[in-house]
This record gives sequence, C-alpha cells and structure tokens, in this order.
Amino acid sequence: MQWRMFHVPLHLFLQNGAVMRINLKLFATFRVGRFSAEAREYPPGTPVAAVIRDLRIPEEQIGMIMLNNRHAEPDQQLHEGDNLALFPLVGGG
Repeated sequence: MQWRMFHVPLHLFLQNGAVMRINLKLFATFRVGRFSAEAREYPPGTPVAAVIRDLRIPEEQIGMIMLNNRHAEPDQQLHEGDNLALFPLVGGG
C-alpha cells in the first residue's frame, strides 16, 4: 500500500482549541506496547494517516483500515465520534 502521510500542524490545533474525540482500536501486533482500545482527541478534520503517524506505525505494516465499520483510506478525514480500527498485515500460509 502506497500513500502519503499527512501531518496536522500543532499550531493549528492550539490556535482554535477545537478538538474531536474518536474511538481507536488496534489489533494483533499493533497492540504491543500501545493499547487495544482508547478514546483520543485530535483536531477536527484530521486524516487517518495522521493518527497512524501519531502512533508511529510504519505505513508498510498497515493491512486494513476500518472507519465506522467500513473500509477506509489513509487520506479520509475523521469526524467527532468516529470509530477507527487499524489492522496489521497478516502473514502465514
């Protein structure tokens, strides 16, 4: 999967103070050293890719992104109350 990482400048977040709360779930190896489920706050309109970057998950390890129980792309913007789930690539035979 090839995609561009987005960055939400911190100064934009701090200027207007607006935040949205999303529910984030991590699966399998993404939970190691992180969490399984957590509510997080981001500036409104933050793209999925910025959350992935915030979690320091390399893009090549992303297997599937689900947003509100539907397949999503990294450039999709998040909204208040969204449910975001990140799955790693699965190996095996």
